Amino acid sequence: MNVPIVLAGARGHGRWHLDNIRRLQDKGIVRLAGICELSPLTADEIPEGLGTPEQSADFGALLDSTGARIAVICTPIHTHTDLALTAAAKGVHLLLEKPPAPSYAEYRRMADGVAAAGVACQIGFQSLGSHAVPAIRRLIDEGAIGEIAGIGGAGAWARPESYYRRAPWAGKRRLNGVDVIDGALTNPLAHAVATALALAGAPRAEDVTTIETELVHANDIESDDTSCVRVTTAEGLPVTVAATLCAEDPDEPYVVVHGSRGRITFWYKQDRVLLQRADHGPEEYEYGRTDLLENLVDHLTDGTGLVVTPEATGSFMKVVEAIREAPDPEPLPEGVWQLLPGEQRRVVPGIDGLVAAAADSLALYSELGAPWAPAKEVST
Repeated sequence: MNVPIVLAGARGHGRWHLDNIRRLQDKGIVRLAGICELSPLTADEIPEGLGTPEQSADFGALLDSTGARIAVICTPIHTHTDLALTAAAKGVHLLLEKPPAPSYAEYRRMADGVAAAGVACQIGFQSLGSHAVPAIRRLIDEGAIGEIAGIGGAGAWARPESYYRRAPWAGKRRLNGVDVIDGALTNPLAHAVATALALAGAPRAEDVTTIETELVHANDIESDDTSCVRVTTAEGLPVTVAATLCAEDPDEPYVVVHGSRGRITFWYKQDRVLLQRADHGPEEYEYGRTDLLENLVDHLTDGTGLVVTPEATGSFMKVVEAIREAPDPEPLPEGVWQLLPGEQRRVVPGIDGLVAAAADSLALYSELGAPWAPAKEVST
């Protein structure tokens, strides 16, 4: 036990990984052997109890010197593939943050390289570790809500203007000629897309046929901060996910399964499920969650199956590719958004209702009558 780990990217969201590694280290499962950052973390930045891990900006050298068995990669999106392949070439297993890559080609290069190296790779869609996901799939298979008509997803979040100044790649579609694709659906609300596709039984690339996108932004960025996508699965099921980072009243994101005799709503950050069906009162359930790093350790030590393999994110990466290939998101006219001075964030009045309506009706913004919605782009 005490599997040695190197964390690449320990600031920003990487702080969550530091805390999680400390939790597992306290259980005697792992040991933080190294931190890879462009500038070393100060003692104050390392959670108490993690000791003094070796630090270096040279990822490959750090893997060698620490004898790491697992690398957690939480770096900018466009660096994922190269870092993953560096670790794989050294026989180091991976927890790779979502989105796994900024393009389908980079995703395939990563997945194929990892498979050829024979190392385990877990993709960091934490929501797919929720025990609610297989429970909902069982309800669907048992016909609890009748024939499935489609899956909706809604994410109404807020981010201040400073969010897009936190890193050179933030809010970018490309940086120095390299794809980044840091949009609402591909990064902060990527879990809504991946979870909806998982509940639709369509996690693999070959499980989707067409993808329609509508991408806009209120903030002064290249990428989208308000967007929606409709995926048609190989079985003909529509999966519509609407997202914004410009909500008036930010709320918990959710995925909803529509059936002929009811619906199942899943608040995936809370592992909470509401089952509503004909001739029954509402039933609410809360579930546990399998931590993806702990699951990866269990996989290495006793052969437990991985929760989120690269192949299980193929359909999500098809959505990323459709967004990448779509025309650059259109800026919303100034009259469509407002700046909240106290919070220094931009809001789009009415967007909260549109996001919910899209998830409820499986329609795109343009079909719901949003006057600012662009013409949808269709990818096959």
